[in-house]
Amino acid sequence: MLTSKQRAQLRGIAATEDTIVQIGKGGITENTVKTVADALKAREIVKGRVLENSLMTAREACDALSELCQAEQVQVIGSKFVLYKRNNSDPKIVLVKDKKR
Repeated sequence: MLTSKQRAQLRGIAATEDTIVQIGKGGITENTVKTVADALKAREIVKGRVLENSLMTAREACDALSELCQAEQVQVIGSKFVLYKRNNSDPKIVLVKDKKR
């Protein structure tokens, strides 16, 4: 589970990333899930976009993909969404730790 500080950190990283997944009117296919899973393994963070001709909202696409890829939802804004999944064998992103109160 991500803390608000970690989520903010990931949003900052995502701002510089390219959108690599696009969901069109075909919705989420097996191929889409494989692409996202592979990208998460390689980069840990994936930015996606739902095209106007899609029958899904960005929230629905984000919910479905996060469940199928066991990834954390970072944010959904407009037609874009960001997913994060830590690569335990080769972590690329070091998350900030929240100070205990």
